[in-house]
Amino acid sequence: MSRWNRGSGTIDDLLAQRHLDRVTGAAAVGDPWLRQADRKLNTAKQIVDDDPESAFCLAYDAARFAGTALLAQQGLRPTQAGGHTAVSDAVRDQFGGSFAQLGTLRRRRNELEYPAFPGEQAEPAEAKAAIAAAEQILSDGRRLIEHPGLY
Repeated sequence: MSRWNRGSGTIDDLLAQRHLDRVTGAAAVGDPWLRQADRKLNTAKQIVDDDPESAFCLAYDAARFAGTALLAQQGLRPTQAGGHTAVSDAVRDQFGGSFAQLGTLRRRRNELEYPAFPGEQAEPAEAKAAIAAAEQILSDGRRLIEHPGLY
């Protein structure tokens, strides 16, 4: 399997900045990340009407785990320095499509987790939209998981 070339400039930059590391062995398998994404998404769906902020954050985590799965499959993982932004940038530039939404979800999740104003909230409709976006990202992640080779 050949290396996935789309977005390689971004990956090279993230590696040089130490925002991504290379991994091998069991760490270079994406399926466990997809299973975690499923669990997060299922929980988000169960609580969306009662706790939309938590549901939104879980939907974001599910989407991020789907991106992390693709990176793992390439033998890559985000570092503490790169964190969530590295995942978002890497999958957006490599895979496009639904993965472009990950940055928007990340920024809104940050607003909910670290509010500038007391009482920052998400409405159930906003959380449901995040769940739908995460479902698409997860579906696309499953479809792509076997395509990118090791980077």
